Amino acid sequence: AHEISVLCDADVALIVFSTKGMLFEFSSHTSMDNILERYEKQCYAEEELVAPHLESQGNWSLEHTKLKAKIEILHKNQRHFMGEDLDPLSLKELQNLEQQLDTALKHIRSRKNQLLYASIAELRKKIKEKEEQIASWPAQQQNQSQISPSFLLSRTLPSLTLRTGTHQTGRVVGGEERAHESNTIMPYWML
Repeated sequence: AHEISVLCDADVALIVFSTKGMLFEFSSHTSMDNILERYEKQCYAEEELVAPHLESQGNWSLEHTKLKAKIEILHKNQRHFMGEDLDPLSLKELQNLEQQLDTALKHIRSRKNQLLYASIAELRKKIKEKEEQIASWPAQQQNQSQISPSFLLSRTLPSLTLRTGTHQTGRVVGGEERAHESNTIMPYWML
């Protein structure tokens, strides 16, 4: 034991009982009590680390079992709501299922009607805005005609003519041909 403590640079304690019941003990550098105390602390610390892990593992497996059962119940209820697997249900269970479905349909229809009424109100609001826009168009057009420049209104628009050489053709008005005056606002090459 002494050689092991020297070779491994470790504290070694040895307890030996003879066949006659005599106690022999050996401890290397420190006393036997210190080594046993360290041993007990180490064992206790390991138990504390292992015990919560085992306990939590047991809790997780229990939780897993509970969740698995809940999932199975939810799947079964979903199948019943879909109208499947109804054979094992009693008359009272079927009536309860029917009542739940009726209540759910009432809630669905109520929500659908709320959305439809809101949509109708929004569309009516848009229609009213468009009608107001359409009603204000003639007033806007009249305002725009008053804003237009007066020099455009005072002058008659010249007709389009073609010039070739020195001869100018114009349009025929009242049986006679009129030549354009040279003081139009359009350049001659556009005429």
